Amino acid sequence: MPQATDSMQERRKAILDILRNRRVARQSELVRLLKERGIRVTQSSVSRDLQQLGITKLDSGYQQLAQPDLQADRDAATVANLLCEVRTAGGNLTVVKTMEGAAQRVALYLDRSGWREIVGTVSGDDTIFVATRGGAEQRRLLVRLRALLNNG
Repeated sequence: MPQATDSMQERRKAILDILRNRRVARQSELVRLLKERGIRVTQSSVSRDLQQLGITKLDSGYQQLAQPDLQADRDAATVANLLCEVRTAGGNLTVVKTMEGAAQRVALYLDRSGWREIVGTVSGDDTIFVATRGGAEQRRLLVRLRALLNNG
């Protein structure tokens, strides 16, 4: 299995290198560019890699979101264990469901996160409404929240 891990790391490193050096608008284009580098890849593996790397599709193409610092990593791990579900409620409102009694703690984490896409939060006992300016910001937020949810 180490060989598979090595190839995955090589593929992810190549993805980051490609995205740093050029605009890529489609996963199929990224697959082609990786194959040109001699990396065997499928579109489904590229899709998983993009999600794991925190890369989202914006209007200008795929882009990696900023990586958090170590304290934020610890806080994120704690928050990840409190998340239950993330879904949209329109073009700029995201609903975050948490474990009972955890919404205020998660909302405080979101408010202090520095994520520019968040305009504000309102929390109850196990539900948080997160407002964003529009669809592009909401998509960035969903990538971040789903990454947290998948790591919890």
